[in-house]
Amino acid sequence: MLTLEEAREKILAAIEPLDTETVPLLEAERRILAEPVTATLDLPSFDNSAMDGYALLASDTLGASTERPRRLRVAVHVPAGNTSRHLLQSGECARIFTGSPLPRGADAVVMQEDVRIPGDAPDHIELTDPAAPWEHVRLQGEDVKRGSPLLDQGIRLGAAHLSLLAAQGRSEVRVGRKPRAGILSTGSELTEPGQPLRPGHIYESNRTTLAILTRQAGAAPEVLPLVPDDLEATQAALSAALATQDVLITSGGVSVGEHDVVKEAFTKLGGRTEFWRLAIKPGKPFVFGRLGSKLWFGLPGNPISALVTHQVLVRPALLRMQGAVSVEPHMVTGTLGQPIVNHSNRRHFLRVVLTPEGEVHSAGAQSSHTLQSMAAANALLDVPAATGWREGSTVKVMLLPG
Repeated sequence: MLTLEEAREKILAAIEPLDTETVPLLEAERRILAEPVTATLDLPSFDNSAMDGYALLASDTLGASTERPRRLRVAVHVPAGNTSRHLLQSGECARIFTGSPLPRGADAVVMQEDVRIPGDAPDHIELTDPAAPWEHVRLQGEDVKRGSPLLDQGIRLGAAHLSLLAAQGRSEVRVGRKPRAGILSTGSELTEPGQPLRPGHIYESNRTTLAILTRQAGAAPEVLPLVPDDLEATQAALSAALATQDVLITSGGVSVGEHDVVKEAFTKLGGRTEFWRLAIKPGKPFVFGRLGSKLWFGLPGNPISALVTHQVLVRPALLRMQGAVSVEPHMVTGTLGQPIVNHSNRRHFLRVVLTPEGEVHSAGAQSSHTLQSMAAANALLDVPAATGWREGSTVKVMLLPG
């Protein structure tokens, strides 16, 4: 059996990123940036005010005090979005607003709360405190310099990245193409949700889980019809799926039972199985295979096994296919609220709840078929084989996407 790290290394080594496409910024959230971005504009692009107030010459305010206020004439108004050709002279100031361009000659802004309007001169202001040079001024290029690196290729774009691109005047961005991912479940006992349930049958739920997790990883899932435990039917379903998808994600039919025919069907199509079985719990009967440029992930049929193997192996692969540099899961630190023991000779991914206070508790029963604890969990705790941790131990948990 392979370790998880060995399996992930083999999978990632087999992946070539897909082609790229240009999309509008509003469609680029969680997409992978396909090229480095260099700033084409200074940010801010001009000196401007950080406050509503008055722009002035700091030297005019030297020595200002309650006893000896400095009086300045309001020579011009500069609303945001406007400019002024007026050159401020000593003894003058400009009424200014947040984002307004700094008038020529000014080198400071005083907040409007810090000035008073004299009753005998409404077109003047009085200051009782000196202003420091460049106080409340946003200087051109202090945030971003034109020509400087802005964003690195391979990052996953979030709202802040896209806002930065918009501030540069960009309306589009080049990203990695979403992998097309077929989601297929096998098993003669499976029934489509919404249909009558016959004796001995169960409703199929894995495709829902796997499609959502696949979409959260940035791919484009397509849920495919159920397939019975029949070699000919399975081979036909795999062939049809691999003809149109970049990735095929199956659940069920990859263990050692006489009705587990998915591996054989894949081989008959000309596919090559790269490895089978992992030293993890749940998720031991996991298969990775290739057919030309197409990838096959054969996940176990038990719901928790399917969820765990998708998170630790399929998700990194989908991200790398889009050109992501970092494919590691989101890990956070917590404190165990109870003792945890793994008696198994395989590392165990436990379903846990990470509380807002940072405590980690078991989400419930840990059998690989129990759905209620999967619904309650918001994280996975990776416990090494034959390991026990005391209550109060500091641990790292893998956050599940919400």
